[in-house]
Amino acid sequence: MTAPTPGTGVTDVYFDFLCPFAWRGVEMADVLRRERGLGFRLRHFSLVQGNHPENPDRKAPTWWLHEQGAGEGEPFQQGSLRAFLAAHAAARQGEDAAWNFTLALFRARHERKAELDEETIRNAAEEAGLDLDQFARDLADDTGVREELGAELRDAAALGVFGTPTFALPEGHAAYLRFSRLTRDPKDAQDLWSLYGEVLRSGAGVETIKRPR
Repeated sequence: MTAPTPGTGVTDVYFDFLCPFAWRGVEMADVLRRERGLGFRLRHFSLVQGNHPENPDRKAPTWWLHEQGAGEGEPFQQGSLRAFLAAHAAARQGEDAAWNFTLALFRARHERKAELDEETIRNAAEEAGLDLDQFARDLADDTGVREELGAELRDAAALGVFGTPTFALPEGHAAYLRFSRLTRDPKDAQDLWSLYGEVLRSGAGVETIKRPR
């Protein structure tokens, strides 16, 4: 398969900060957008919402994460909501700011095992080089960032996203893929992405590949 040509379209990457597989997928996408000029867009999907007992039909949820109170639910639910809202606040400073913040928060969570609390989010914003005063103002727009998150969660539901990372290609193909290893090497990332695209576009209908342990 020929690798995608830069500028031919944008692939949506649905992720949850709680998920280590999503972290690896976003790291791969970041390498490809910076080093290969491929287009990727960060999108949010809540695993808490997707697995909630009130949502047996993932395409028609009745329990929405963005509608929950900041102090409601288990700690992982609170942390996930806090991280998503912060990511939307960061994105108001531009695409690069969104990627830098997302990666900083992912690395804090999965490399340094930090909790998704206010201190971790503040440190990630600083590490990402955000304007911290603007970030605080945007984060204080609770209604606005919740509406933005809700729009993404509705898009994910319409697509039928159930796990992270899910990649939705420009031509409409979409699938969930678990990465067993992290790569930040451009060639390795390109090889992984080309293989992924080849399987997805092949028409073989491969739904699951899982190695025995």
